[in-house]
Amino acid sequence: MAECHAQNKAKLISETRRRFEAEYVTEKPDKYDPRDVERLQQDDNWVENYLFWRHDVVDDTLKMLDESFQWRKEMAVNDLTEYSIPRWLLEIGGIYLHGYDKEGNKLLWIRVKYHIKDHKTILDKKKLIAFWLERYAKRENGKPITVMFDLSETGISSIDMDFVRFIINCFKIYYPKYLSKIVIFDMPWIMNAAFKIVKSWLGPEAVSLLKFTSKNEVQDYVSVEYLPPHMGGTDPFKYSYPPLVDDDFQTPLCENGPIASEDEASSKEDIESDGKETLETISNEEQTALLKKINLSEPTSKGEESEKADSKIKAFKKPLSVFKGPLLHISPAEELYFGSAESGEKKTLIVLTNVTKNIVAFKVRTTAPEKYRVKPSNSSCDPGASVDIVVSPHGGLTVSAQDRFLIMAAEMEQPSGTGPAELTQFWKEVPRNKVMEHRLRCHIVESSKPTTLTLKDGALNMSDKASEDMCLQLNRLLESNRKLEDQVQRCIWFQQLLLSLTVLSLAFVISFFYLSYS
Repeated sequence: MAECHAQNKAKLISETRRRFEAEYVTEKPDKYDPRDVERLQQDDNWVENYLFWRHDVVDDTLKMLDESFQWRKEMAVNDLTEYSIPRWLLEIGGIYLHGYDKEGNKLLWIRVKYHIKDHKTILDKKKLIAFWLERYAKRENGKPITVMFDLSETGISSIDMDFVRFIINCFKIYYPKYLSKIVIFDMPWIMNAAFKIVKSWLGPEAVSLLKFTSKNEVQDYVSVEYLPPHMGGTDPFKYSYPPLVDDDFQTPLCENGPIASEDEASSKEDIESDGKETLETISNEEQTALLKKINLSEPTSKGEESEKADSKIKAFKKPLSVFKGPLLHISPAEELYFGSAESGEKKTLIVLTNVTKNIVAFKVRTTAPEKYRVKPSNSSCDPGASVDIVVSPHGGLTVSAQDRFLIMAAEMEQPSGTGPAELTQFWKEVPRNKVMEHRLRCHIVESSKPTTLTLKDGALNMSDKASEDMCLQLNRLLESNRKLEDQVQRCIWFQQLLLSLTVLSLAFVISFFYLSYS
Protein backbone atom coordinates (compact mmCIF):
# COMPACT_ATOMS: atom_id res chain seq x y z
CA MET A 1 0.00 0.00 0.00
CA ALA A 2 2.75 2.43 0.97
CA GLU A 3 4.74 1.46 -2.12
CA CYS A 4 1.73 2.11 -4.34
CA HIS A 5 1.20 5.52 -2.74
CA ALA A 6 4.87 6.41 -3.31
CA GLN A 7 4.61 5.41 -6.98
CA ASN A 8 1.49 7.55 -7.47
CA LYS A 9 3.20 10.48 -5.79
CA ALA A 10 6.26 10.09 -8.03
CA LYS A 11 3.99 10.06 -11.13
CA LEU A 12 2.23 13.25 -9.99
CA ILE A 13 5.56 15.00 -9.35
CA SER A 14 6.84 13.95 -12.77
CA GLU A 15 3.67 15.10 -14.51
CA THR A 16 3.71 18.45 -12.70
CA ARG A 17 7.30 19.10 -13.75
CA ARG A 18 6.70 18.09 -17.37
CA ARG A 19 3.56 20.14 -17.79
CA PHE A 20 4.91 23.23 -16.02
CA GLU A 21 7.93 23.21 -18.31
CA ALA A 22 5.84 22.69 -21.44
CA GLU A 23 2.82 24.87 -20.68
CA TYR A 24 4.32 27.74 -18.68
CA VAL A 25 8.11 28.00 -18.90
CA THR A 26 8.41 27.46 -22.65
CA GLU A 27 5.90 30.18 -23.52
CA LYS A 28 7.30 32.94 -21.26
CA PRO A 29 10.63 31.87 -19.73
CA ASP A 30 11.34 35.42 -18.47
CA LYS A 31 8.36 35.28 -16.11
CA TYR A 32 10.32 33.25 -13.55
CA ASP A 33 13.68 33.17 -11.83
CA PRO A 34 15.71 30.38 -13.52
CA ARG A 35 16.86 29.22 -10.08
CA ASP A 36 13.27 28.46 -9.09
CA VAL A 37 12.64 26.54 -12.34
CA GLU A 38 15.80 24.52 -11.77
CA ARG A 39 14.87 23.79 -8.17
CA LEU A 40 11.44 22.60 -9.25
CA GLN A 41 13.10 19.97 -11.43
CA GLN A 42 15.39 18.77 -8.62
CA ASP A 43 13.53 19.15 -5.31
CA ASP A 44 10.79 16.51 -4.97
CA ASN A 45 9.71 17.84 -1.59
CA TRP A 46 9.08 21.32 -2.99
CA VAL A 47 6.80 19.97 -5.75
CA GLU A 48 5.03 17.72 -3.24
CA ASN A 49 4.25 20.72 -1.02
CA TYR A 50 2.36 22.42 -3.85
CA LEU A 51 0.55 19.21 -4.80
CA PHE A 52 -0.48 18.60 -1.20
CA TRP A 53 -1.97 22.08 -0.87
CA ARG A 54 -4.00 21.53 -4.07
CA HIS A 55 -5.13 18.01 -3.11
CA ASP A 56 -2.96 16.42 -5.81
CA VAL A 57 -4.92 18.14 -8.59
CA VAL A 58 -2.21 18.90 -11.15
CA ASP A 59 -4.13 21.67 -12.99
CA ASP A 60 -4.65 23.63 -9.77
CA THR A 61 -1.05 22.97 -8.73
CA LEU A 62 0.27 24.43 -12.00
CA LYS A 63 -1.76 27.64 -11.52
CA MET A 64 -0.43 27.91 -7.98
CA LEU A 65 3.16 27.40 -9.16
CA ASP A 66 2.70 30.08 -11.82
CA GLU A 67 1.44 32.65 -9.30
CA SER A 68 4.03 31.70 -6.70
CA PHE A 69 7.00 31.81 -9.09
CA GLN A 70 5.96 35.18 -10.52
CA TRP A 71 5.77 36.57 -6.99
CA ARG A 72 9.19 35.11 -6.13
CA LYS A 73 10.78 36.87 -9.09
CA GLU A 74 8.94 40.15 -8.42
CA MET A 75 10.14 40.14 -4.78
CA ALA A 76 13.63 38.87 -5.75
CA VAL A 77 13.20 36.25 -3.02
CA ASN A 78 16.31 34.28 -3.95
CA ASP A 79 18.46 37.38 -3.49
CA LEU A 80 16.96 38.64 -0.23
CA THR A 81 19.47 39.11 2.58
CA GLU A 82 19.38 41.05 5.80
CA TYR A 83 21.08 43.88 3.89
CA SER A 84 18.06 44.06 1.54
CA ILE A 85 15.92 45.12 4.51
CA PRO A 86 16.11 48.64 6.01
CA ARG A 87 18.11 48.42 9.20
CA TRP A 88 15.42 50.13 11.30
CA LEU A 89 12.96 47.34 10.45
CA LEU A 90 15.39 44.71 11.72
CA GLU A 91 16.21 46.74 14.82
CA ILE A 92 12.60 47.30 15.90
CA GLY A 93 11.95 43.60 16.39
CA GLY A 94 8.47 43.44 14.91
CA ILE A 95 9.05 40.18 13.00
CA TYR A 96 11.52 37.42 13.86
CA LEU A 97 11.99 33.67 14.41
CA HIS A 98 12.46 32.40 17.93
CA GLY A 99 11.53 29.31 19.94
CA TYR A 100 9.23 26.34 19.33
CA ASP A 101 5.66 25.36 20.06
CA LYS A 102 4.71 22.18 21.94
CA GLU A 103 4.73 20.19 18.69
CA GLY A 104 8.27 21.24 17.91
CA ASN A 105 7.34 23.75 15.19
CA LYS A 106 9.35 26.94 14.83
CA LEU A 107 7.68 30.18 16.00
CA LEU A 108 7.44 33.21 13.69
CA TRP A 109 6.69 36.18 15.95
CA ILE A 110 4.74 39.14 14.59
CA ARG A 111 4.58 41.90 17.23
CA VAL A 112 1.71 43.91 15.81
CA LYS A 113 2.19 46.89 18.13
CA TYR A 114 5.37 47.78 16.20
CA HIS A 115 3.48 47.94 12.90
CA ILE A 116 2.02 51.25 11.79
CA LYS A 117 0.08 51.31 8.55
CA ASP A 118 2.15 53.24 6.03
CA HIS A 119 2.07 52.74 2.25
CA LYS A 120 5.65 54.03 2.01
CA THR A 121 7.07 51.17 4.07
CA ILE A 122 4.66 48.33 3.27
CA LEU A 123 6.89 46.84 0.54
CA ASP A 124 9.88 46.66 2.90
CA LYS A 125 7.71 44.98 5.54
CA LYS A 126 6.55 42.40 3.01
CA LYS A 127 10.17 41.76 2.06
CA LEU A 128 10.96 41.21 5.73
CA ILE A 129 8.27 38.52 5.96
CA ALA A 130 9.56 36.91 2.77
CA PHE A 131 13.14 37.10 4.05
CA TRP A 132 12.35 35.18 7.25
CA LEU A 133 10.15 32.59 5.53
CA GLU A 134 12.67 31.93 2.75
CA ARG A 135 15.51 31.74 5.25
CA TYR A 136 13.59 29.18 7.28
CA ALA A 137 12.41 27.21 4.23
CA LYS A 138 15.95 26.76 2.95
CA ARG A 139 17.19 25.65 6.34
CA GLU A 140 14.28 23.42 7.38
CA ASN A 141 12.78 22.26 4.10
CA GLY A 142 9.21 21.09 4.67
CA LYS A 143 8.99 21.58 8.44
CA PRO A 144 5.87 23.53 9.51
CA ILE A 145 5.96 26.89 11.23
CA THR A 146 3.63 28.45 13.82
CA VAL A 147 2.79 32.14 13.48
CA MET A 148 2.48 34.04 16.77
CA PHE A 149 0.31 37.15 16.22
CA ASP A 150 1.00 39.14 19.38
CA LEU A 151 -1.72 41.80 19.56
CA SER A 152 -0.96 43.00 23.08
CA GLU A 153 -0.77 46.79 23.44
CA THR A 154 -2.14 47.14 19.90
CA GLY A 155 -4.18 50.15 18.78
CA ILE A 156 -6.35 50.88 15.79
CA SER A 157 -3.39 52.48 13.96
CA SER A 158 -1.77 49.03 13.73
CA ILE A 159 -4.67 47.48 11.78
CA ASP A 160 -3.42 46.90 8.22
CA MET A 161 -5.56 44.43 6.34
CA ASP A 162 -3.37 44.56 3.24
CA PHE A 163 -0.38 43.39 5.27
CA VAL A 164 -2.42 40.66 6.99
CA ARG A 165 -3.68 39.43 3.62
CA PHE A 166 -0.10 39.27 2.35
CA ILE A 167 0.89 37.07 5.29
CA ILE A 168 -2.11 34.79 4.63
CA ASN A 169 -1.14 34.52 0.93
CA CYS A 170 2.43 33.61 1.90
CA PHE A 171 1.13 30.40 3.42
CA LYS A 172 -1.73 29.80 0.97
CA ILE A 173 0.28 30.29 -2.24
CA TYR A 174 3.97 31.08 -1.78
CA TYR A 175 4.95 28.70 1.04
CA PRO A 176 2.37 25.89 0.94
CA LYS A 177 2.28 23.22 3.65
CA TYR A 178 4.45 25.37 5.94
CA LEU A 179 1.69 26.69 8.19
CA SER A 180 1.06 24.70 11.36
CA LYS A 181 -1.29 27.23 13.00
CA ILE A 182 -1.74 30.93 13.71
CA VAL A 183 -1.88 31.72 17.42
CA ILE A 184 -3.55 35.10 17.99
CA PHE A 185 -2.79 36.50 21.43
CA ASP A 186 -4.78 39.12 23.31
CA MET A 187 -6.87 40.39 20.41
CA PRO A 188 -8.71 43.66 21.23
CA TRP A 189 -12.48 43.55 20.73
CA ILE A 190 -12.18 46.31 18.14
CA MET A 191 -10.46 43.84 15.79
CA ASN A 192 -13.21 41.20 15.85
CA ALA A 193 -14.69 42.44 12.58
CA ALA A 194 -11.27 42.52 10.94
CA PHE A 195 -10.54 38.89 11.76
CA LYS A 196 -13.89 37.78 10.38
CA ILE A 197 -12.51 39.00 7.05
CA VAL A 198 -9.25 37.12 7.70
CA LYS A 199 -11.25 33.90 8.14
CA SER A 200 -12.80 34.34 4.72
CA TRP A 201 -9.34 34.75 3.20
CA LEU A 202 -8.08 31.56 4.82
CA GLY A 203 -10.92 29.44 3.54
CA PRO A 204 -12.95 26.88 5.48
CA GLU A 205 -10.18 24.26 5.67
CA ALA A 206 -7.61 26.63 7.15
CA VAL A 207 -9.94 28.43 9.59
CA SER A 208 -9.30 25.65 12.11
CA LEU A 209 -5.65 26.75 12.15
CA LEU A 210 -6.61 30.05 13.84
CA LYS A 211 -6.20 29.85 17.63
CA PHE A 212 -7.51 32.83 19.60
CA THR A 213 -5.84 32.92 23.01
CA SER A 214 -5.37 34.92 26.18
CA LYS A 215 -2.66 34.48 28.81
CA ASN A 216 -4.41 31.34 30.07
CA GLU A 217 -4.96 29.59 26.72
CA VAL A 218 -1.68 30.43 24.95
CA GLN A 219 0.17 27.89 27.10
CA ASP A 220 -1.91 25.16 25.48
CA TYR A 221 0.17 25.67 22.33
CA VAL A 222 3.53 27.03 23.55
CA SER A 223 5.30 26.06 26.78
CA VAL A 224 6.31 28.79 29.23
CA GLU A 225 10.01 28.44 28.39
CA TYR A 226 9.34 29.97 24.95
CA LEU A 227 6.76 32.55 26.04
CA PRO A 228 7.72 36.10 27.11
CA PRO A 229 6.69 37.30 30.59
CA HIS A 230 3.74 39.35 29.31
CA MET A 231 2.25 36.07 28.06
CA GLY A 232 2.81 34.37 31.40
CA GLY A 233 6.07 32.76 30.28
CA THR A 234 9.62 32.59 31.59
CA ASP A 235 11.63 33.13 28.39
CA PRO A 236 14.36 35.72 29.16
CA PHE A 237 14.95 36.33 25.45
CA LYS A 238 15.06 39.98 24.42
CA TYR A 239 15.20 40.82 20.75
CA SER A 240 18.20 42.81 19.57
CA TYR A 241 19.90 43.47 16.24
CA PRO A 242 22.61 43.00 15.11
CA PRO A 243 23.16 40.10 14.79
CA LEU A 244 20.07 38.23 13.66
CA VAL A 245 18.36 36.40 16.50
CA ASP A 246 20.20 33.48 18.08
CA ASP A 247 18.05 30.81 16.42
CA ASP A 248 19.81 31.44 13.14
CA PHE A 249 22.52 28.90 13.91
CA GLN A 250 24.32 27.42 10.92
CA THR A 251 26.99 24.79 10.47
CA PRO A 252 30.47 26.33 10.82
CA LEU A 253 33.50 25.40 8.74
CA CYS A 254 34.31 21.76 9.38
CA GLU A 255 37.60 20.05 10.12
CA ASN A 256 38.44 19.60 6.45
CA GLY A 257 39.59 23.19 6.10
CA PRO A 258 38.40 26.40 4.46
CA ILE A 259 35.49 26.52 2.07
CA ALA A 260 36.26 25.97 -1.61
CA SER A 261 35.46 29.54 -2.65
CA GLU A 262 38.33 31.02 -0.65
CA ASP A 263 41.43 32.09 -2.51
CA GLU A 264 44.70 30.20 -2.32
CA ALA A 265 46.48 32.82 -0.24
CA SER A 266 43.83 32.74 2.43
CA SER A 267 43.95 28.94 2.54
CA LYS A 268 47.73 28.91 2.80
CA GLU A 269 47.70 31.50 5.58
CA ASP A 270 45.11 29.50 7.48
CA ILE A 271 47.11 26.26 7.14
CA GLU A 272 50.28 27.98 8.37
CA SER A 273 48.34 29.47 11.27
CA ASP A 274 47.04 26.02 12.17
CA GLY A 275 50.58 24.64 12.11
CA LYS A 276 51.76 27.30 14.53
CA GLU A 277 48.77 27.17 16.86
CA THR A 278 47.90 23.45 17.00
CA LEU A 279 46.00 22.71 20.16
CA GLU A 280 46.09 19.22 21.61
CA THR A 281 44.90 17.72 24.84
CA ILE A 282 47.41 15.35 26.39
CA SER A 283 46.61 12.65 28.92
CA ASN A 284 48.81 11.82 31.89
CA GLU A 285 50.19 8.80 30.03
CA GLU A 286 51.19 10.98 27.06
CA GLN A 287 52.84 13.48 29.39
CA THR A 288 54.87 10.67 30.99
CA ALA A 289 55.88 9.36 27.58
CA LEU A 290 57.06 12.82 26.56
CA LEU A 291 59.14 13.16 29.69
CA LYS A 292 60.76 9.75 29.15
CA LYS A 293 61.95 10.84 25.70
CA ILE A 294 63.95 13.70 27.19
CA ASN A 295 67.71 13.07 27.06
CA LEU A 296 69.04 13.72 30.56
CA SER A 297 72.63 14.01 29.29
CA GLU A 298 71.80 17.09 27.19
CA PRO A 299 70.55 19.95 29.41
CA THR A 300 69.86 22.29 26.49
CA SER A 301 67.82 19.70 24.62
CA LYS A 302 66.00 18.84 27.83
CA GLY A 303 64.97 22.44 28.31
CA GLU A 304 63.68 22.66 24.76
CA GLU A 305 61.75 19.40 25.04
CA SER A 306 60.25 20.50 28.36
CA GLU A 307 59.11 23.80 26.85
CA LYS A 308 57.48 21.96 23.95
CA ALA A 309 55.70 19.58 26.28
CA ASP A 310 54.57 22.44 28.52
CA SER A 311 53.33 24.41 25.52
CA LYS A 312 51.17 21.48 24.43
CA ILE A 313 49.84 20.89 27.91
CA LYS A 314 49.26 24.53 28.78
CA ALA A 315 48.13 25.78 25.36
CA PHE A 316 44.64 24.67 26.23
CA LYS A 317 43.17 24.95 29.69
CA LYS A 318 40.17 22.76 30.27
CA PRO A 319 37.10 24.90 31.05
CA LEU A 320 35.92 24.62 34.64
CA SER A 321 32.21 25.55 34.56
CA VAL A 322 29.81 22.77 33.55
CA PHE A 323 26.25 22.75 32.21
CA LYS A 324 24.61 19.47 33.27
CA GLY A 325 22.11 18.49 30.58
CA PRO A 326 20.07 15.28 30.36
CA LEU A 327 22.26 13.86 27.57
CA LEU A 328 25.53 15.76 27.77
CA HIS A 329 27.52 17.68 30.33
CA ILE A 330 28.90 20.71 28.48
CA SER A 331 31.89 22.71 29.58
CA PRO A 332 32.09 25.71 29.66
CA ALA A 333 28.55 26.27 30.88
CA GLU A 334 27.79 29.69 29.38
CA GLU A 335 30.70 31.46 27.67
CA LEU A 336 33.52 30.54 25.28
CA TYR A 337 36.63 32.51 26.16
CA PHE A 338 38.76 33.67 23.23
CA GLY A 339 42.01 35.56 23.61
CA SER A 340 42.41 38.96 22.00
CA ALA A 341 44.78 39.60 19.11
CA GLU A 342 47.39 40.84 21.61
CA SER A 343 47.16 37.76 23.81
CA GLY A 344 47.86 35.35 20.94
CA GLU A 345 45.53 32.61 22.22
CA LYS A 346 42.81 32.54 19.56
CA LYS A 347 41.37 29.07 20.02
CA THR A 348 39.11 27.69 22.69
CA LEU A 349 37.72 24.34 23.77
CA ILE A 350 34.28 22.81 24.35
CA VAL A 351 34.19 19.55 26.29
CA LEU A 352 31.19 17.23 25.89
CA THR A 353 30.62 14.28 28.24
CA ASN A 354 28.00 11.64 27.48
CA VAL A 355 25.98 10.85 30.63
CA THR A 356 23.62 8.34 28.99
CA LYS A 357 23.84 4.61 28.29
CA ASN A 358 23.60 5.11 24.53
CA ILE A 359 25.63 6.85 21.86
CA VAL A 360 24.78 10.55 21.62
CA ALA A 361 25.00 12.35 18.28
CA PHE A 362 25.91 16.02 18.42
CA LYS A 363 26.49 18.92 16.09
CA VAL A 364 27.68 22.48 16.59
CA ARG A 365 26.14 25.51 14.92
CA THR A 366 26.98 29.21 15.12
CA THR A 367 25.45 32.56 14.22
CA ALA A 368 28.64 33.43 12.30
CA PRO A 369 29.56 30.30 10.27
CA GLU A 370 32.01 32.19 8.09
CA LYS A 371 34.10 33.17 11.12
CA TYR A 372 34.83 29.88 12.83
CA ARG A 373 36.29 26.46 12.21
CA VAL A 374 35.03 23.73 14.54
CA LYS A 375 36.67 20.30 14.95
CA PRO A 376 34.55 18.19 15.03
CA SER A 377 31.32 19.98 14.16
CA ASN A 378 29.16 16.89 13.57
CA SER A 379 30.00 13.63 15.31
CA SER A 380 28.99 11.28 18.13
CA CYS A 381 30.06 10.50 21.68
CA ASP A 382 30.14 7.00 23.22
CA PRO A 383 28.47 6.28 26.59
CA GLY A 384 30.51 7.70 29.46
CA ALA A 385 33.10 9.18 27.09
CA SER A 386 34.17 12.77 26.51
CA VAL A 387 34.84 14.66 23.29
CA ASP A 388 36.95 17.78 22.97
CA ILE A 389 35.75 20.28 20.36
CA VAL A 390 38.27 22.86 19.16
CA VAL A 391 36.80 26.21 18.08
CA SER A 392 39.06 28.65 16.26
CA PRO A 393 38.52 31.91 14.38
CA HIS A 394 39.01 31.49 10.65
CA GLY A 395 40.55 33.60 7.90
CA GLY A 396 41.72 36.41 10.18
CA LEU A 397 38.16 37.35 11.16
CA THR A 398 37.60 38.92 14.58
CA VAL A 399 35.67 37.24 17.37
CA SER A 400 32.64 39.24 18.46
CA ALA A 401 30.82 39.13 21.79
CA GLN A 402 27.60 39.00 19.75
CA ASP A 403 28.54 35.65 18.17
CA ARG A 404 26.89 32.60 19.67
CA PHE A 405 27.17 28.82 19.42
CA LEU A 406 24.51 26.14 19.65
CA ILE A 407 25.22 22.58 20.79
CA MET A 408 22.56 20.14 19.57
CA ALA A 409 22.48 16.58 20.89
CA ALA A 410 20.20 13.57 20.49
CA GLU A 411 20.38 10.04 21.85
CA MET A 412 20.89 7.29 19.26
CA GLU A 413 18.87 4.55 20.92
CA GLN A 414 19.26 2.16 17.98
CA PRO A 415 22.31 3.42 16.09
CA SER A 416 22.83 2.03 12.61
CA GLY A 417 26.26 3.61 12.41
CA THR A 418 28.05 6.84 13.25
CA GLY A 419 29.58 7.71 9.90
CA PRO A 420 28.80 10.99 8.11
CA ALA A 421 26.01 9.48 6.01
CA GLU A 422 24.37 7.76 8.99
CA LEU A 423 24.54 10.93 11.12
CA THR A 424 23.03 13.02 8.32
CA GLN A 425 20.12 10.61 8.02
CA PHE A 426 19.74 10.48 11.82
CA TRP A 427 19.39 14.26 12.09
CA LYS A 428 16.77 14.27 9.34
CA GLU A 429 14.59 11.77 11.18
CA VAL A 430 15.06 12.64 14.87
CA PRO A 431 11.99 14.38 16.40
CA ARG A 432 12.52 17.94 17.60
CA ASN A 433 11.37 17.10 21.13
CA LYS A 434 14.18 14.53 21.39
CA VAL A 435 16.90 17.10 20.69
CA MET A 436 18.76 18.75 23.56
CA GLU A 437 19.99 22.28 22.84
CA HIS A 438 22.44 24.47 24.72
CA ARG A 439 23.69 27.92 23.75
CA LEU A 440 27.07 29.49 24.42
CA ARG A 441 28.09 33.14 24.19
CA CYS A 442 31.51 34.38 23.11
CA HIS A 443 33.74 36.33 25.49
CA ILE A 444 36.98 38.04 24.53
CA VAL A 445 39.75 37.95 27.15
CA GLU A 446 42.10 40.91 26.89
CA SER A 447 45.06 39.02 28.33
CA SER A 448 45.84 35.32 28.13
CA LYS A 449 47.74 35.55 31.43
CA PRO A 450 45.37 36.86 34.06
CA THR A 451 46.91 38.42 37.14
CA THR A 452 46.84 36.03 40.09
CA LEU A 453 47.92 36.43 43.69
CA THR A 454 49.91 33.54 45.15
CA LEU A 455 50.91 33.03 48.78
CA LYS A 456 54.19 31.20 49.29
CA ASP A 457 56.14 30.83 52.55
CA GLY A 458 54.05 33.59 54.11
CA ALA A 459 55.04 36.08 51.42
CA LEU A 460 52.83 37.79 48.83
CA ASN A 461 54.33 37.27 45.38
CA MET A 462 53.23 39.72 42.69
CA SER A 463 54.68 42.10 40.15
CA ASP A 464 55.84 45.62 41.08
CA LYS A 465 52.90 47.05 39.20
CA ALA A 466 50.47 44.80 41.08
CA SER A 467 52.13 45.75 44.40
CA GLU A 468 51.82 49.43 43.60
CA ASP A 469 48.15 49.01 42.67
CA MET A 470 47.51 47.09 45.86
CA CYS A 471 49.16 49.79 47.96
CA LEU A 472 47.08 52.48 46.30
CA GLN A 473 43.91 50.50 46.92
CA LEU A 474 44.95 49.91 50.56
CA ASN A 475 45.63 53.61 51.07
CA ARG A 476 42.26 54.50 49.58
CA LEU A 477 40.61 51.98 51.87
CA LEU A 478 42.36 53.39 54.95
CA GLU A 479 41.46 56.93 53.94
CA SER A 480 37.82 55.86 53.51
CA ASN A 481 37.89 54.24 56.93
CA ARG A 482 39.27 57.40 58.50
CA LYS A 483 36.54 59.49 56.89
CA LEU A 484 33.94 57.05 58.09
CA GLU A 485 35.30 57.18 61.63
CA ASP A 486 35.19 60.99 61.54
CA GLN A 487 31.57 60.89 60.38
CA VAL A 488 30.67 58.42 63.14
CA GLN A 489 32.33 60.64 65.75
CA ARG A 490 30.46 63.69 64.50
CA CYS A 491 27.19 61.77 64.64
CA ILE A 492 27.89 60.65 68.23
CA TRP A 493 28.80 64.23 69.26
CA PHE A 494 25.64 65.58 67.61
CA GLN A 495 23.48 62.98 69.36
CA GLN A 496 25.05 63.86 72.72
CA LEU A 497 24.41 67.56 72.08
CA LEU A 498 20.75 66.85 71.27
CA LEU A 499 20.41 64.78 74.44
CA SER A 500 21.92 67.55 76.56
CA LEU A 501 19.63 70.16 75.05
CA THR A 502 16.63 67.89 75.66
CA VAL A 503 17.58 67.43 79.35
CA LEU A 504 18.07 71.19 79.80
CA SER A 505 14.71 71.86 78.17
CA LEU A 506 12.96 69.40 80.48
CA ALA A 507 14.68 70.92 83.50
CA PHE A 508 13.59 74.40 82.41
CA VAL A 509 9.95 73.27 81.94
CA ILE A 510 9.90 71.53 85.33
CA SER A 511 11.39 74.60 87.01
CA PHE A 512 8.86 76.86 85.31
CA PHE A 513 5.89 74.79 86.52
CA TYR A 514 7.36 74.50 89.99
CA LEU A 515 7.76 78.28 90.32
CA SER A 516 4.26 78.84 88.90
CA TYR A 517 2.54 76.67 91.50
CA SER A 518 4.62 77.72 94.49
